[in-house]
Parts: sequence; structure tokens; C-alpha cells
Amino acid sequence: MHSVKLKTLLASIALAAAGAVSAQTQLLNVSYDVAREFYKDYNAAFIAHYKKTKGVDIKVDQSHGGSSAQARAVNDGLAADVVTFNTTTDVDFLAQNGVVAKDWNKKFPHDASPTTSTMLFLVRNGNPKNIKDWSDLVRPDVKVVVVNPKTGGNGRYAYLAAWGSVREKGGTDAQAAEFVQKLYKNVPVLGKGGRDATSIFLQRNIGDVLITFESEVVSVDREFGQGKVDAVYPSVSIVAENPVAVVERTVAKKGTTQLAIDYLQWLYSDEAQEIAAKHAIRPRSEAVLKKHADQFKPIKQFTVAKYFGSLTEAQKVHFNDGGQFDKLYTPGK
Repeated sequence: MHSVKLKTLLASIALAAAGAVSAQTQLLNVSYDVAREFYKDYNAAFIAHYKKTKGVDIKVDQSHGGSSAQARAVNDGLAADVVTFNTTTDVDFLAQNGVVAKDWNKKFPHDASPTTSTMLFLVRNGNPKNIKDWSDLVRPDVKVVVVNPKTGGNGRYAYLAAWGSVREKGGTDAQAAEFVQKLYKNVPVLGKGGRDATSIFLQRNIGDVLITFESEVVSVDREFGQGKVDAVYPSVSIVAENPVAVVERTVAKKGTTQLAIDYLQWLYSDEAQEIAAKHAIRPRSEAVLKKHADQFKPIKQFTVAKYFGSLTEAQKVHFNDGGQFDKLYTPGK
């Protein structure tokens, strides 16, 4: 009788230990919509690197969607070990609720943003509407596809880039507001996230131009075939940082703290920065960026801080309920 109990107890301990090991070697990265191809390649490289350097087999799972929607899902209990978003406000939201560290942006280099991007235009092959710059997006014959800034960082950066394009030319905030209002009157439908907006543009064949991250150019060519779109670099655009953070709430329970840190730290390695460049995501490494100078066309860029203080301030003024976006955009008009 005692030996049966002992065997049962030992079996229970073994199962618990196996579960703990499994939890410690399995990671969930909750990320934004258009980063899925990059992280597919990054994960494979990181898994191989971890096996080689630590002798440990790990598994990395992915979840993708609009950046803000993903942040809400993590806040509501989705057990992410790490978040890799495209706007700092989505990470700040989690920090305010105790899900990630308050000083998350001090945990890794470059304010915990290992890569950046910028906003450009995708137009139909041959650019039939001859779209060259922001001013073309308010023409009466142009329909624009863009992400809803309330659901995705892609959409917030597009909005802020449009606003800032007026300021960069010496315009006032009032003139910028008037311009942005005209632009959104040309938007027939708002995408939920970056990939949804791309599908609206290419699969549903809506619109003449898609405002999106530079990295979507490569994704479109791979997913939909080359020759479907042309990339147009406007005269000026915005610096879009891609922040990352460890989800303290989850890793404390799962025992995955070190694995999560290692996963995010390796994003800064030359190998990872090369993978980013391959996916048209701008590397932070000056050496890797210089190596791919032909791919990353020079474009005049301004920071969020220049006209909006910070993304947190921009969120309050422009994107919270009752903010500037709600005043300027009326669905269906």
C-alpha cells in the first residue's frame, strides 16, 4: 500500500517537474500585425542560437493582431512572456497596470526599441494616380486605406505622420488638423491592423493608396507576389519605434524570466539585425543599416517628440475617446 502511494507521489512530482521545465522552455511573444514574418524567421534563428549556446531546446509561440488590441488582450490575462509592439503607448498601458515593469524602456538599449520603421505609401502597380507625396492623398480622385488609429499603432503613426508632414512644411496645428480631416474623408474603410489594411487594399481591391510601415513592402511582395504594388517614399515621414518588454506578471509565474530577457536581448545581435533588414525593418545597428543602404532609401524623418511631446501625450490629445481623431473623422463621410 505504502509502495503504491510512494509511486503515485513520485509520479506526481515527476509530472510537476516536467511541467515546470516545459513552462521554462516555452515562450509566448504577443506582437503587432505586420511583424509576423519577421518573428517567424527570428524565432527559428533564436531557437537554434539557444540550443547551440545553452544546450536547451525551446519553443516560441506567436500571437499577432493590432498592437493596441494585443495590449488589451495581455492586460486581460493572455499569458504573454514578452510583448513586441509598434508603439510605446501600448507598452506604457501595460506598465500602468503592473503587467510590465514601470521602467521597461530602461531594460534594453535604445529605450527598449531594437528596430524602427517609417510610414510610406503603397500604390497600385505603375502608380496610375501618380501619387508622390502627402498632398496627393487629399485629392478628390484618391481613396486612401489606413489602419484605425484606435486599434493599431500602424494607424497612429500614419495619422501622426500626416499631421507632422504639414508642420514640417511650416504649417500650424490648425492647418494640420484641416489637412488630416480632408485625408480621412478619402478613407472608405479603416483596417483593424496593418495586415487587415493590406488585405483590404490587395484582396478586396479597395483604394488607390495604402499608408503603412515600410516593412509591408517586402511582406506584400512575398505574400501577394511581386509587381502588385509600387512603394512611394513621401518627402517626409515619421520615425516609428518598435518597443519590447518582458511581461513580468507572466514570467514570475512560469519561471521564464531569463529566457524572456535572452529572447529580447538577442534582437540587438548582428544576426537578428540582419533578419530585420531582410524584412525591411530598419536595424538599430549602424553597420547593418549601412550594409543595406540600397534597401533603406534616405527619407527625411521627424520624431514623435518634435510635434507631439510623446506618444503618451499624442494618445491623450488625438486618440483617446473625444480626442482630435474623433473630432476629425466621421465614418462613412
